[in-house]
Amino acid sequence: MSYAIDFSDQHVFVVGGTSGINLGIAKGFAQAGAKLSVLSRSQEKVDSAVSVLSGFGQQAVGYSADVRDYEAVKRAFVLAHEIQGNIDVLVSGAAGNFPAALLGMSSNGFRAVIDIDLIGTFHVLRTAHQFLKKPGASVINISAPQAFVPAPLQAHVCAAKAGVDMLTRVCALEWGADGIRVNSLVPGPIEGTEGMARLAPTPEILEAVRNSVPLGRLGQSEDIAKAALALASPFGEFVNGAVIPVDGGWALQGFGDMMDKLSHAFRGRDE
Repeated sequence: MSYAIDFSDQHVFVVGGTSGINLGIAKGFAQAGAKLSVLSRSQEKVDSAVSVLSGFGQQAVGYSADVRDYEAVKRAFVLAHEIQGNIDVLVSGAAGNFPAALLGMSSNGFRAVIDIDLIGTFHVLRTAHQFLKKPGASVINISAPQAFVPAPLQAHVCAAKAGVDMLTRVCALEWGADGIRVNSLVPGPIEGTEGMARLAPTPEILEAVRNSVPLGRLGQSEDIAKAALALASPFGEFVNGAVIPVDGGWALQGFGDMMDKLSHAFRGRDE
């Protein structure tokens, strides 16, 4: 029996798919023949991403919405369904982050990350279910190592992403009967992303990150895209409720020297 990673004529919706890791995932699916829908808060980023994705020869549409606004998310999904049809693959990757010690973080700052990462993921999943292909849809939530590796300056992200992974598992249980698979991908340190720029703001910290990866290199957006393509393809058709690190083994030894250096750099600061 042979399988191919071919998403021709399939509808892939990538939330947050206008920059960084999520745009890399969207590009991967576009190259595999999928028609794309992307959503982001910034209309400028939406327009840019649609232009890039259309360049792969597939239909691409985009919507501007804040994942914290349930009604705005719902409107985007309704429009995407009208234009592109049922969703074969949903990638939910909207996220927020900033380094701050717990005692230097305001209630609003903590809540902002919870609202974007956790509540936003709930909004996306709750809205998308009615538009997912049944059976056969694949849902991929983009998590983070902070979900299971405690890290200083990251209390908000640790709490939010742990919640996202548990939502993944609950949805996998509840939606399995519909033939919908729900999994989490956990990217490690990915070069050239906004997240890495915030968590490794100096060459010294970036080098510490690189040295802490057992495979000896930083990840690329393409590494996460390839994992998403495999998981959503027939190769992953019996994978459900999994939380899968794609990090070169980084999380096996915690955040280590990177977070020590970052903690020192941010000591005494607030958000």
